Amino acid sequence: MPKNLTELSLRALPVPEQGTTTHWDNALKGFGVRVSPKGTKTFIALVGSGTRHKIGRYPLISLADARDEARRQLAKKTLGSYEKPSILTYTQAVERYVEACTLKNRSSTVAEYRRYLALFPFGDRRLTSIRKRDVADFLEAIKAHSERAHALVAIKVFFSWCAGHGLIEASPLTALKTATQRTIEARHALSPVELAETLRKAHSAPKPYGYIVALLILTGQRRNEIASLKWDDITPSKITIRAEVAKNHRKHSFPYGQLVRDVLATIPLTDSPYLFPASRELVNGNPTTHFNGWSKAKRALDATLDGVAPYKLHDLRRTFATVLQQLKVPIEVREKLLNHVSGTQAGIAGVYNVYTFESEMKDAIAKFDDFMLGLLAQGKT
Repeated sequence: MPKNLTELSLRALPVPEQGTTTHWDNALKGFGVRVSPKGTKTFIALVGSGTRHKIGRYPLISLADARDEARRQLAKKTLGSYEKPSILTYTQAVERYVEACTLKNRSSTVAEYRRYLALFPFGDRRLTSIRKRDVADFLEAIKAHSERAHALVAIKVFFSWCAGHGLIEASPLTALKTATQRTIEARHALSPVELAETLRKAHSAPKPYGYIVALLILTGQRRNEIASLKWDDITPSKITIRAEVAKNHRKHSFPYGQLVRDVLATIPLTDSPYLFPASRELVNGNPTTHFNGWSKAKRALDATLDGVAPYKLHDLRRTFATVLQQLKVPIEVREKLLNHVSGTQAGIAGVYNVYTFESEMKDAIAKFDDFMLGLLAQGKT
């Protein structure tokens, strides 16, 4: 029997022994509250024949706020603008997102997106039910700072995509704090002693990871760019990072010196076009091309290092740039070697400045090789 719902009457509603009982509000037709056998009271609005819009639980939502929300939903019903809440699950939305990503991203990048999104235990949960607190609670359980940061970026980009494609009204993670300011440790550059120790141990480390680390130290390139190298990318004087591999999607050629030449000479030839072919043809059902076993290999090498503080592979690129600066290599030459499109190569300057700096890069690499040879010589007894 409908009656006016009040704070007093809400608290006095009887709890059914089984099933759920609905009590309708006489003051606002179509507005009511459901009471479960456990005593849970949930406000609803009848927005269609048998279609009930869930507003929220009492007393987390007050009667006044629930009635206001019911008026909005019932008005949408009258105007014909009411839309049923999406029943799309998290897993289904992730599949749509990954499918869209494959159209514009490299397969390795898409695999990383899928891996990080799979970390979140939302599975068949309705996408619209996931809240900021749910994501934050899970992220807090990830101990590794780098893994947590990458997972946060992945889930935020995913929810922004969902909002942009109408799967949800708005991302619940807009205000979730990200690590926008890197810590001093994250901007770490290896000391000369650490650099020499890492290069020495890289030469004797299990392969192909040892080769890759040595080339990262000696060229300053990104890890995936080096791991993706093909033999066709190597000439007697230059290495070329293909556009489809480069992070900024720009083809990048740079000279190399004797230390890199020595590393290349020790890499065995195989039937693969890649310098560092994958050890397995398939991973999780997906075809592989080049080396991608970073974590286990890094732990094995790092365990052999003496006096080297914890570091990331990207720190080797940062160290390369730092050493070049110490050697007084001009910034525009450093940026050319690193394939940066910001700084001196940004905007209109990058459009009109087509000078290759080839001789300057060769000189810089020669200085870097001399610097490294000096470091390595100091460690000999």
